[in-house]
Amino acid sequence: MTGRQERGGAQRRPGSSASGPAGGESGARGRGALRDAGGGAQRRRGASASGPAGSEAGAYGRGALRDAGGGAARWRSPAGEETVAGRPRVLVLRALGLGDLLAGVPALRALRRHFTGHDIVLAAPEGLRAAVAATETVTDLLPTTAPGRAVPSLAHWTGRPPEVAVDLHGNGPESHRALAELQPERLLSFAGAAASAGPGPVWRADEHERLRWCRFLAAYGIAADPGDLRLGPPQVRSPRPGAVVVHPGANAPARRWPARRYAEVIRTLLAEGHRVVVSGGPGDGEQVGEVVRLAGLGAREVVYGLPFADFSALVAHAVVFLSADTGPAHLAVAHGTPSVTLFGPVAPSLWGPPPDPRHTVLWEAGPPGEPNGGSVDPCLLAIRPDEVARAVLALAGSAPVTSEACRAG
Repeated sequence: MTGRQERGGAQRRPGSSASGPAGGESGARGRGALRDAGGGAQRRRGASASGPAGSEAGAYGRGALRDAGGGAARWRSPAGEETVAGRPRVLVLRALGLGDLLAGVPALRALRRHFTGHDIVLAAPEGLRAAVAATETVTDLLPTTAPGRAVPSLAHWTGRPPEVAVDLHGNGPESHRALAELQPERLLSFAGAAASAGPGPVWRADEHERLRWCRFLAAYGIAADPGDLRLGPPQVRSPRPGAVVVHPGANAPARRWPARRYAEVIRTLLAEGHRVVVSGGPGDGEQVGEVVRLAGLGAREVVYGLPFADFSALVAHAVVFLSADTGPAHLAVAHGTPSVTLFGPVAPSLWGPPPDPRHTVLWEAGPPGEPNGGSVDPCLLAIRPDEVARAVLALAGSAPVTSEACRAG
């Protein structure tokens, strides 16, 4: 959740989750898709890159899905400019999750602006293809795979070495080493143990994720605006517009607020006349089912396993978005949707939304917990349903916020 450290015993980021949208999605709905930088065969728009429905090529980008080593001599990139084959490339490693991607948008946009004569290639999971395209910051995706949140291999990079490699993944040394093995002309990274990492800026464990990467780039003379994090409007209609969206899942038990408490909040919202929809990703079936059962909701009030574009539209057109999962919560921030986010094992000062009255965080201060732990964090359990209901109603314009545990930013 806070900046990822790659050595043993260090804090790990839960930034995104299996509880978000069902992976990347087909370009058939949107304005094109990212090219594949991995050297694989070209895939047609809308063709699945892997597995189940919803894990297909990006719905938002404006470029053609193309092998970076061949294909058409000219194309239009997701950032909107016409590019020419054979241009120098910047490889950016941030092979993490949805929340990590969205928190890194200001840094990605800074790189896009700074390296105007380069193609920007992002090494990230294939399942994020549609979300990556939605940021309109990069030209190519280099799909990565790794167990858990480990640093992936980049051995499938093709063509000449990148002119610039940028480590937005962590503080090393594994991520430094993975990029250095490609022999880039220049490697931008935090100062680390790898001999090739160089004398980069110093890592700060207590720094907010969004600010960390902007400071990192500033140390290399690249100006970045931490407030430059909004996404454009979704290109599809929301499946349930005008509802309070409750997203109870998270990819670790430590960040799953109890189902009965979500249900209590939902019953309060329904009593106040609000429409409520419960959303969930592929790993959230049990939690979503329990919340729906306890709240007495029907099938019409459940949206489950949506492709990214549909999930993004659902969030963008919600009255309020409620979750303890910071991945989807970052999506609410990116769309300017009022949100209430519940924090437990990691402080919102490290992973919360920017100061904005539209975004409320609830957190009972306590010692740092294990964000990927196997039981609900005590700080998260300290948040009461009545506090959450008041916070949601306040943003929905129905009641004042009175809890001392509720604050914006």
